[in-house]
Amino acid sequence: MENQKGHVLVLTYPAQGHINPLLQFAKRLASKGLRATLATTHYTIGSIKAERVHVEPISDGFDEGGYKQAPSTQAYVDSFKRVGSRTLSELITKFSETEYPVNCIVYDSLLPWVLDVAKNFGIYAAVLLTNSASVCSLYWYINQGRLTFPLCPDALPIVLPGLPLLEFSDLPGFLADSESQSPYLALIMEKFSRLEENDWVFCNSFEELEAELVKALYGVWPLLMVGPLVPSAYVDRQIDGDTSYGGSLWNATSDQCSRWLDKRPLGSVIYVSFGSMGNISADQVEEIAFGLKASDKHFIWVLKDFEHKLKSPIEFLDSIQQRGLVVEWCNQLEVLAHPAVGCFMTHCGWNSTLEGLSLGVPMVGVPLWSDQPTNAKFLEEKWRVGLRARKGERGMVTREEVEMCVREVVEGERSEEFKKNALDWKDKAQRAASKGGSSDKNLDDFVAKIREGGGRRLAEP
Repeated sequence: MENQKGHVLVLTYPAQGHINPLLQFAKRLASKGLRATLATTHYTIGSIKAERVHVEPISDGFDEGGYKQAPSTQAYVDSFKRVGSRTLSELITKFSETEYPVNCIVYDSLLPWVLDVAKNFGIYAAVLLTNSASVCSLYWYINQGRLTFPLCPDALPIVLPGLPLLEFSDLPGFLADSESQSPYLALIMEKFSRLEENDWVFCNSFEELEAELVKALYGVWPLLMVGPLVPSAYVDRQIDGDTSYGGSLWNATSDQCSRWLDKRPLGSVIYVSFGSMGNISADQVEEIAFGLKASDKHFIWVLKDFEHKLKSPIEFLDSIQQRGLVVEWCNQLEVLAHPAVGCFMTHCGWNSTLEGLSLGVPMVGVPLWSDQPTNAKFLEEKWRVGLRARKGERGMVTREEVEMCVREVVEGERSEEFKKNALDWKDKAQRAASKGGSSDKNLDDFVAKIREGGGRRLAEP
């Protein structure tokens, strides 16, 4: 399977929502005949279990505990750049002395310093954007001077080519609150200021999903869609046995979930998950819990520290009897693919949004931060596969809103429309990723170039 002239090193930021698409991209490359190596931190490397992909460690400077070991986000980001640059260079040097020299690095969009490492070695560099192209375009428009930042109220609503009208509540958290998570915002803006220095700019999306944006910016920005980067068994089926990402940082309880789902009627279960980084307040958890209870629907809820988030967790579980199951973590794709699941209540992280679309599941969006408000906007208004839950006066989604959204998506007047649209997007996602599809063609073109061997020193900006 491996082509000796092509060795791609794929470098991920060590968070679940980044490991998944980067590892899946590496698997796609390996399935097309390239040698693919995933580089990740010492703290996360033990969680990577993917066939066909080689795995090598680099250091972020916090080998024992990763991000949680760092005194601050800024300290972690600075350390990863400093120590990561050195250990990544050592890894490339190590490979240069073997029969598998690296001739391309595909790196996570939160690691813009990798571009300089690639330049130093005179090898190809490609960045993989882990947000939607629409969200990425907002940062690109800022870099191009077509959108002012920080945003001023007079500039709202935002009207830009290829995008729907955007109100303040629709904006990514990094733009709506410029002080929030500023180290990450700085990384994002650095990435877009140097976007065209890369040999390729990949995006985990597909052309049909964001057709208006692709058309508006065709030939203007250097973006290639290669998604959805979801395990092959659920989309294109080009990789045998590829049923999971292969890099979970938590232990799943999928068998328990599957057995529970097997006993529920077709399309009757609400699957609730707010992602690996979702930090939900105890008050918000309480509202969601009692909204789900009032909906009178079956549900599976993935929630860490559930017993510490609810005031009376045992009483709540007793009150729902067999209608609900609460677990710490699960294989989300297996649950979404189960025929008993009829609705996905999600934080609208981009991976979860793509998974819901790729598996044809109607959604209720409860966005928390980052790109999620924008994804929720598209989910409801552009793709029309569900509803976005609105926050009340206290800045939370109330139990009444949760109940209303669940009932409307599952059994309301538009429920059949949501189901039909979700299945249409599932079909389009599968065609994009399948042999000859738009994303698959972009991957094939990249593989063909890498197979030629060698690399080139990137032009100085």
